[in-house]
Amino acid sequence: MSTGGAESAAAEAMASEAYLAGDAVREARELVAELCRHFYLQGWVTGTGGSITVKANDPTVPLAQQLIVMSPSGVQKERMAAEDMYVMSAEGKVISAPVAKPWPHKHPKCSDCAPLFMKSYLMRGAGAVIHSHGMETCMATMLNPGAKEFRIAAYPKATAVLVRNHGIYVWGDSWINAKTQAECYHYLLDAAMKMYQLGIDWTTPEHGPINSAKRLRSVASLGVPNGCHTAKSSKHCVVLDIEGTTTPISFVTDVMFPYARDNVRKHLTSTYDSEETKEDIKLLRIQVEEDLKIGVVGATPVAPDDAGKEEVISSLVANVEAMIKADRKITSLKQLQGHIWRTGFERKELKGVVFEDVPEALKNWQSQGMKVYIYSSGSREAQKLLFGHTSYGDLRQFLCGFFDTTTGNKREARSYFEISQSLGVDNPSQILFITDVLQEAVAAKSAGFEVIISIRPGNAPLPANHGFRTISSFSEI
Repeated sequence: MSTGGAESAAAEAMASEAYLAGDAVREARELVAELCRHFYLQGWVTGTGGSITVKANDPTVPLAQQLIVMSPSGVQKERMAAEDMYVMSAEGKVISAPVAKPWPHKHPKCSDCAPLFMKSYLMRGAGAVIHSHGMETCMATMLNPGAKEFRIAAYPKATAVLVRNHGIYVWGDSWINAKTQAECYHYLLDAAMKMYQLGIDWTTPEHGPINSAKRLRSVASLGVPNGCHTAKSSKHCVVLDIEGTTTPISFVTDVMFPYARDNVRKHLTSTYDSEETKEDIKLLRIQVEEDLKIGVVGATPVAPDDAGKEEVISSLVANVEAMIKADRKITSLKQLQGHIWRTGFERKELKGVVFEDVPEALKNWQSQGMKVYIYSSGSREAQKLLFGHTSYGDLRQFLCGFFDTTTGNKREARSYFEISQSLGVDNPSQILFITDVLQEAVAAKSAGFEVIISIRPGNAPLPANHGFRTISSFSEI
């Protein structure tokens, strides 16, 4: 190693040691001890259950590299002191462990749930994570033994995960944000449990009497889009793709995508300080970091905030343009595009396009009591904008809900299973899915859906002997 390299490494080591022994880590240790005592009185943590972790906030250290302070497992939370905490690297490696105390104290142990905490830090850029064993958080997960699992990657805006019989994990960009979120979730879950016990339907705004069938529905049914109730078992549901199914591919590729590409800089510049755009930028940063790790073509580092507004926007525009060019089906891009398109529709610079047979089919399905949903890689907001501003008027009145990539990848069977769970049908075969993409058709069929492939002008050709029924118009159904 060169002299310069050795000096640099030594300086780096000294800086790391100073950070570990400095005020930021000390204050984080004291904060976790204080929060443990507070949450113990709330019933969120006990001597053996629940945990709290926070990042040691040092402004000179990037968030992604900040150390993590974690309360130990199996130790009396209400009696913890600052020196009882574990300190971990940003990647989850223990770099400082507490010293064992004499009998009758148990030996400290790093939480078995550390991997779940780390998911929040590494995938969501969290600044603090709270794991509560509050009774309401455990009881809520038992309402339906068959409820679907929750996948962090599929829900980028989520700030909490319920784990069956094991409470809740809540995260935020700071301990204050995480604590506030946790208080809200505990209140809502407690209210839901009490309403359930009183026979009140807590899953709908009407809060009418609950029936025995509803008692068996998943907690996840709260996520049914657009406020629709679950479908009756005697009725079928229709789930529609957009590109190449309800809408010409050319409209998306030749109108929508170019509009987003041409207006991304203008949109980011004019809305840079809004909470919505801050969230968009946060998601894009996370996506770009992941892209850089795996070597995605076109991904370039996003400038840090202190580089200035123009530098940040320019680096974001470069990445967004590359994503659009590659037609990537990722939530961060689709969400930003939806916000850009919203402006276009509001200014009447855009108008939604659907095939001429679509409005009549939607009306017919509604008159027959069939519920119709959209499942597209475009964001739910973008879907609503398209169907709300067509030359045939607002078609959203015929649609019960919208699914996007937060549900899952459209080419994975699991995504269609998630949809069938949300729609509340007795059997997935009661759902008809119409798409122009063979891989999506295969995935939906694997999940038990009835599937039809749409043949429209401009769609990609299908291979011979694909095995699916095809139509060129909804009137053929």
